[in-house]
Amino acid sequence: MNLKNIRNFSIIAHIDHGKSTLADRMLEITHTVEARKMRDQVLDSMELERERGITIKMQPVRMEYTPSQPSPKGKGQAPSLWGRAGDEVYVLNLIDTPGHVDFSYEVSRALKAVEGSILLVDSTQGVQAQTLTVLSAARGEGQEEAKKIISVITKIDSPLARISEVKEEVIKLLNCRADEILEISGRTGEGVENLLKEIIQRVPPPRTSQSEVRPTNPSDLFRPQDILQALVFDFKYSNHRGVIVFVRVFHGEIKKGDNLIFAVSGEKFIALEVGTFSPEETARENLSGGEIGYIVTGIKKPGIASVGDTVTKYQNPSKALPGYMKPVPVVWASIFPEDADDFAELKLSLGKLSLSDSSFSYEEESSGSLGKGFRAGFLGMLHLEIITERLRREFNLNLVITTPSIIYEIINNNNQKQKIYSPYFFPDDGNIKTVLEPWVTAKIITPVSYLGNIMQILFDHEAEVGETENFGLNKSEGFVGQTEQGSVLGDNKVLLSVSMPLRELMRNFFNELKSVSSGYASISYNLIASREADVTRLDILAADEIVPAFSKVISKKRVEEEAKKSVEKLKAILPRQMFTLKIQGKAFGRIISSATLSGMKKDVTAHMYGGDITRKMKLREKQKKGKKKMKERGRVNIPQEVFLKMMRSGEN
Repeated sequence: MNLKNIRNFSIIAHIDHGKSTLADRMLEITHTVEARKMRDQVLDSMELERERGITIKMQPVRMEYTPSQPSPKGKGQAPSLWGRAGDEVYVLNLIDTPGHVDFSYEVSRALKAVEGSILLVDSTQGVQAQTLTVLSAARGEGQEEAKKIISVITKIDSPLARISEVKEEVIKLLNCRADEILEISGRTGEGVENLLKEIIQRVPPPRTSQSEVRPTNPSDLFRPQDILQALVFDFKYSNHRGVIVFVRVFHGEIKKGDNLIFAVSGEKFIALEVGTFSPEETARENLSGGEIGYIVTGIKKPGIASVGDTVTKYQNPSKALPGYMKPVPVVWASIFPEDADDFAELKLSLGKLSLSDSSFSYEEESSGSLGKGFRAGFLGMLHLEIITERLRREFNLNLVITTPSIIYEIINNNNQKQKIYSPYFFPDDGNIKTVLEPWVTAKIITPVSYLGNIMQILFDHEAEVGETENFGLNKSEGFVGQTEQGSVLGDNKVLLSVSMPLRELMRNFFNELKSVSSGYASISYNLIASREADVTRLDILAADEIVPAFSKVISKKRVEEEAKKSVEKLKAILPRQMFTLKIQGKAFGRIISSATLSGMKKDVTAHMYGGDITRKMKLREKQKKGKKKMKERGRVNIPQEVFLKMMRSGEN
């Protein structure tokens, strides 16, 4: 394939701004997917993605497109190209990316494999916090020069669309001209074909430079045609074909049967198949420089393939390409099988799942009451929920998930440092000299009318408010619709810069922010250095026994409130047992809150009819002794759904 006819690009946006819908229209216009196979969210192949209406995994797809006519003239366009546009077929390699802040690592990997990006902004919502984050990531990957970022306003067919106002926001954000911003509707397809032409026009074709490619061994004969450099930006696992790596070929050519090697891991393999995504895997004769596709490796061992590695020729290896920064887990939780016999199955399932999601990590741990399990790190609360849900659905496992936590660094009385991943292992207050916890800087974009409510929850979550900046038009200049929603959307926006403990950000802050702003506020965040924390461990006891999964580390000033809330919640959702039990919250070495859950009652004399009263009295006395013995020795049976509900804030 001629390099000048290839365009590699991604779609980046805030969550729910219409990326998948736009991708659907592109697939229709380019006839990549047959009409009878077309459906909504065609690139979202995972069941969870379709249920929730969000993209979780990046998805590459190859489209072949022949422009039917020149696009309107504009700045940065090349008329000479359009002179022959109608006679040529262009290969458009799209990588659709997630929009949620938890999956920013997926976005960063996609950006490394492409030359351009479509920055998609919803005309009914305007620029959101995650829009700033993905734009920053794109610029960080060298995406800004030569008009490689194409700004697009979508949902222009909506009655709540504020096209002129949102354009002003984008102009302020990108420092561009109004005529450089494209307008489309992913639902109706309006403007999408013109967008495809602008992609060909503005996004440069991929480049390869033989001068930058040399063998790792200088004594090797340098033959440019034998040099191969392909960046692994994602991979998945197949029971039959092993690891399938998704690559962007920067130089050289890959064919079926080639002897290849991973430059970093050093593992040799044979390319069993190479191909592209249409959007399903389609075998091809070769993958050449500038193209995006896949390689079937046949490797079935975990830990061999990794994102950021470089695939190169075994006989004439070249140096590894610059890879990716390793993702840093934000939230930690312990995962245990409900049945101890399922431990081996859980271990195998986590290994397979890590082959399709490289951004979560795990290692073995054991608990006295929960048995053997794994401590796993995630990029956020949604990421944790998605991974645990996939374990249940794809591997049919019943799991116990502990309360999510973050990493604390403890300095004890002997000045020894220790990292604590699980609240259950958080030391008693008397053994602690200093506690350090991670903080984040966050950006919140909100209509001014909700600023007061947001300030209140920021105070409740120990946040420090920094700079504030007006973002968008004044209310008098903006769009004001006939409905209440319309008037809110026309309000001026404010960009808040805040710092807060990561612990508080994970304490249901996202849901509270959406609640107090009626869904109009958005947030993105980045980790910064740790600070000293005033926290303690709160344990929840059932029948005088600590339930490790419910232990949590919280601010000392919130201990009583949190203990009472947790005890009452567990009492409300825990099924009644055969005996009466106490549910208690314990901190500072004492009981903070307590509640009693009555045991189930059974009339042991119901089957008796008539006879001496002493017979009934004996049976009742026997039942009483049995209840007492059960209370002393019995174990509380906590179903799986109780652990889930305790993990989710605000659910009963």
